[in-house]
Amino acid sequence: MHDGAVAASGIGNSRVPFQGRLFGNGSIRELDGMMKIDLTGKNALVCGCTSGIGKATASVLAEAGANLVLMGRSEERLRDVLAALDTTSGQRHCHLVADFFEPEAVTQTLHAHLAGGEPVHVLVNNTGGPSTGPLLEKTPDDFMRFLTSHLIIAHLLAQRVVPGMREAGYGRILNVTSNAAKQPLPNMGLSNSIRAAVGNWAKTLATELGPDGITVNNVLPGATDTRELRQVIAGKAKASGKSEAEIIEHMYSLCPVRRFADPAEIAWCIAFLASPLAGYINGINLVVDGGKTQSL
Repeated sequence: MHDGAVAASGIGNSRVPFQGRLFGNGSIRELDGMMKIDLTGKNALVCGCTSGIGKATASVLAEAGANLVLMGRSEERLRDVLAALDTTSGQRHCHLVADFFEPEAVTQTLHAHLAGGEPVHVLVNNTGGPSTGPLLEKTPDDFMRFLTSHLIIAHLLAQRVVPGMREAGYGRILNVTSNAAKQPLPNMGLSNSIRAAVGNWAKTLATELGPDGITVNNVLPGATDTRELRQVIAGKAKASGKSEAEIIEHMYSLCPVRRFADPAEIAWCIAFLASPLAGYINGINLVVDGGKTQSL
C-alpha cells in the first residue's frame, strides 16, 4: 500500500501548457503550443503494476509511447494489464513474473530478460507498503522482509539495469514511496523507517549516477484512491465504530485539497520525471499529497 489518494476528473492527458523553448535531444515535441511527454523508443520496467499506482503508471507510460516490461507476482493479473496497454505507437510490451520477497528469483528473471539485448531506460520501483501497527511490536523479521521487498530489490534491479542506461546515455530510476518518508505517519512506523531508507539510498545513487545522464528520484504519494486504501478505511471504521464515510471525511479534512488523489495523478508525475523534460531534476523527493505534508 502506498500510504497515501480517490478520484479526480480530467486526468490522463499528457499535454500540459508550455510557454518557453526547450533544447534537447529531439525527443521533446511541441505541438500547438503545448508540451508533450514523449517516451517513444524508451523501454520502461514497471514493478508492482497489477493495481493502484503501479497499474496507472504502466498505462500512462504506454500512452506516452514507451515499451513496457511489467513485473509482478500474479501472471493472470499481469496479462490483464498487458492486454489493456496502449500500442498505437507500435510499442512492444511484455511481462515478467517475480515475487519481491525472493530477491534471487527477481534478479534471475530480469537477467534472462536483459540477455535479449534491449536495455531498460526507465526503472519504476514500486511495491506494496509495509504492514501497519505500533513500531515496537515489529520484529526483526518484519524489518528484514520489507527491507528486502523495497530497498534490497530496488538496489538489485538498479545494479542490473544501470549498465544498459550508461551505454544508452539515458536513464531514469523512479522510486514510488510515500509522504511518510518526509513526515512520519501514526501507526506506520515500519513504513516510515523503510521509506526513509529508500530515500537516502536514492539520494546517494543520484549523486553517483548523475554524470552518466542517469537521474534517480522519489515520488511520495499521499492518500491515493486504491484498493489498498479502501481496505485501510474499512479497517479504521471497524476499529473505531465509525462509518467509512466519517473516516473518509476526516481524512479529507487533513488535506488542503479535501480529497484523495487519483492514481493517474501520481502516474503522470512519474511519467514527467521519466521523460527527457526532467533531465535536470535529480535526487529529489517529490511529494504528491495535495499539500498535506507540512514541511517544505
